[in-house]
Amino acid sequence: MKFITTALAALALGLATFGSAIAQEKGTIGIAMPTKSSARWIADGDNMVKVFKSKGYGTDLQYAEDDIPNQLAQIEGMITKKVKVLVIAAIDGTTLTSALKKASDSGIKVIAYDRLIRGSENVDYYATFDNFQVGVLQAQTLEKALGLKDGKGPFNIELFAGSPDDNNATFFFNGAMSVLKPYLDSGKLVVRSKQTAFDKVATLRWDGAVAQARMDAILSAYYGKDAKVNAVLSPYDGLSMGIISSLKAVGYGTAAQPLPFVSGQDAEVPSVKSIIKGEQYSTIFKDTRELAKVTANMVDAVLSGKQPEVNDTKTYDNGKKVVPSYLLKPVAVDASNWKDILVGSGYYTEAQVK
Repeated sequence: MKFITTALAALALGLATFGSAIAQEKGTIGIAMPTKSSARWIADGDNMVKVFKSKGYGTDLQYAEDDIPNQLAQIEGMITKKVKVLVIAAIDGTTLTSALKKASDSGIKVIAYDRLIRGSENVDYYATFDNFQVGVLQAQTLEKALGLKDGKGPFNIELFAGSPDDNNATFFFNGAMSVLKPYLDSGKLVVRSKQTAFDKVATLRWDGAVAQARMDAILSAYYGKDAKVNAVLSPYDGLSMGIISSLKAVGYGTAAQPLPFVSGQDAEVPSVKSIIKGEQYSTIFKDTRELAKVTANMVDAVLSGKQPEVNDTKTYDNGKKVVPSYLLKPVAVDASNWKDILVGSGYYTEAQVK
């Protein structure tokens, strides 16, 4: 019996070593993520490590905590360690040009992950969601909530956009405005603050505290007893939470003064809970498990000398080239479908969001 136990232990150790050797043989994938301050990016990193591991790759996953020089140093370190492929969700996609040139010179392919890397010809592929459609869906949830298609209005709305150094933020905003602008032009929607241009409504680093402070200022200057906010376009759940906190602080969220309809993105747990409670109105679900699979398939193809599957070769011009892209479909979530979409897909358990 002792001999059998020892043999089994040796076999298990051998298999573990063999599995590690396979991963080592296939090489290491460098994964540069922007921050752990958002649950979404933690999920992205975890999902990619899981998928790459299942395919026999090692991973070097690093988070830069929204510090641009830190991310640059992390990427340069990965290049020095000779990773096989770099997967980068950039903090500022305009700051990596020299590093990506080094990667290219070292034969390392680069996949931009969810955020387009701008200003470099050394971005090989882009894996993301249909970012323009994200904005369209955000605006459509507000359109539906307000009854704008039925001719209702006018309503007061305030607009928020994402970080100006994130290429996605302009896609989200432009998608939303493609739906909202006709109502703004007709007067069915009114922005009392007059802040409608992207550069006026952008929120650096997607910071919820910055959004909350801006909402505080807007409410103080443009709203009071004679005017209420009916809707807020928010491009991200972290901003939505800050915006809702600001609204609650001045009396919104009661039977006499309901919260306005507030959109969001990423289906983060606090926002899903808020939707279930009847506070935040909607969010956009982007299944990062699927994005991890698409990215891993791209890496597999690249390292096998094959062409990765893409479904968009026109949209994403980074200033140096049109980057071949694979776009996944986002899904709008509200109180009517959160359980089917988020729990039914296995992304969350009901206990996580209740």
